[in-house]
Amino acid sequence: MSVNPKIDYLRALREQSRLGGGEERIKRQHDAGRNTARERLDILLDPGSFREIDAFVMHRSRDFGLDKQRFLGDGVVTGWGTINGRLVYVYSQDFTVMGGSLSQTQAQKIIKIMEMAMKTGAPVIGLNDSGGARIQEGVISLGGYADIFLQNTLASGVIPQISVIMGPCAGGAVYSPALTDFIFMVKNTSYMFVTGPDVVKQVTHEDVTFEELGGASVHASKSGVCHVVGENENHTLLLVRELFGYLPQNNMEDPPFVPTQDDPLRADPELDSIVPDSPNKPYDMKDVIHRVVDEGAFYEIHTDYAQNIVVGFARLGGHSIGIVANQPMVLAGVLDIAASEKAARFIRLCDCFNLPIITFVDVPGYMPGTVQEHNGIITSGAKLLYAYCEATVPKLTVTTRKAYGGAYCVMSSKHIRGDLNLAWPSAEIAVMGPEGAVEIIYRRDLKEADDPAARKAELAAEYRERLANPYVAAENGYIDDVIEPRETRARLINGLEVFQNKRDSNPPKKHGNIPL
Repeated sequence: MSVNPKIDYLRALREQSRLGGGEERIKRQHDAGRNTARERLDILLDPGSFREIDAFVMHRSRDFGLDKQRFLGDGVVTGWGTINGRLVYVYSQDFTVMGGSLSQTQAQKIIKIMEMAMKTGAPVIGLNDSGGARIQEGVISLGGYADIFLQNTLASGVIPQISVIMGPCAGGAVYSPALTDFIFMVKNTSYMFVTGPDVVKQVTHEDVTFEELGGASVHASKSGVCHVVGENENHTLLLVRELFGYLPQNNMEDPPFVPTQDDPLRADPELDSIVPDSPNKPYDMKDVIHRVVDEGAFYEIHTDYAQNIVVGFARLGGHSIGIVANQPMVLAGVLDIAASEKAARFIRLCDCFNLPIITFVDVPGYMPGTVQEHNGIITSGAKLLYAYCEATVPKLTVTTRKAYGGAYCVMSSKHIRGDLNLAWPSAEIAVMGPEGAVEIIYRRDLKEADDPAARKAELAAEYRERLANPYVAAENGYIDDVIEPRETRARLINGLEVFQNKRDSNPPKKHGNIPL
């Protein structure tokens, strides 16, 4: 005990604040296999770096017995700390205090942290574990959500915002994460939905579980709401730390440079034969990525969603980069609605935070069919086009095989301000594939042929030789160079260094009208 009773009182208050909803509720949290709000921050942040603020805040409501349920901190732990020595602001909702429900004062604590982050130019990470608005407060708690949504929107594109869903996230609680740059979820223990299973059953008569309605696997593979899924809480928070290493502090800074022992001139002969001789045979574009980037390390985003396109972070020569790549292993790498929107959002994020964009192209075109057309592939495809056109960061493109039709134009071509456009000798750049092209160009010839199939094969081979190669595009300056695949790493690193100080701008305007 201290000789000073005032210090003793302060220490007692701090200890009371650390207990949140009390030891019994903490035990329940642990019995459910979940960490407390503070334990999560200990895992996320560098040891000893967390500094808490507003530990003594309590709600001011009196209705429905709330005057008898007052807890220091009011259900959220806020403050700042560091990740690998870099400043980050954090808030962590405490489920042991009234289910982490959002009150007016809890919202004010979160907003204060976000305002500090904006003033100092540092990221915000929110650990969400809340049943939604505190019902006893009525519209006052709803107003708190709206205030947070506004701050999310104002901070968008200025500082990185990361949301980690650590438990239930329902009603208004889902919209703040949806406004942020990344959403992480925990397998089997975190959920997101606008209306829960009980309401769904009342309104639509669907009988659905929490997991089926809004679990991590659903949002990672079907809805695309979730960007990264962790096996458990600890793993998820470590994945957040890893992602943080690729991002800058704010939109005015460059991403972190991490020196590498991986030779920038390293050539990989395996790349020379990675593209199959048959144009219809798939190969894994991730193999190309792993062979090109530093240490083979690729941090993929949206791994299980729209798998016909691949997006994620890596480093080249120590530079943090964003990668967008068609995936021939899934639907031949075709662009559909989900893939277009997935890539468009990632490109805009990279452009917000000064991450050069490397694009690997092997795309046969846009997905045909009534389902795609009726669901708006024109608008979705235009989103991807808009994102590439608008981006002013360095844009380096490597065409490995197919680049057909409108998809050629969209995938960071020279025409939409691609800075360095390279192609492998296996590249086929044309309006469409040879087989489809000859059916249109030589329709009458094929009808009159004695052996239409043989004649078609002959004409397709001729078309491929004349047009389905990178050299016509290179003759016109649309491809800057045709390179040996083994040279890809060295050429991309050189390109990053050449274009790192490029200056590009868009016309003055309030903002564009992206086709949403």
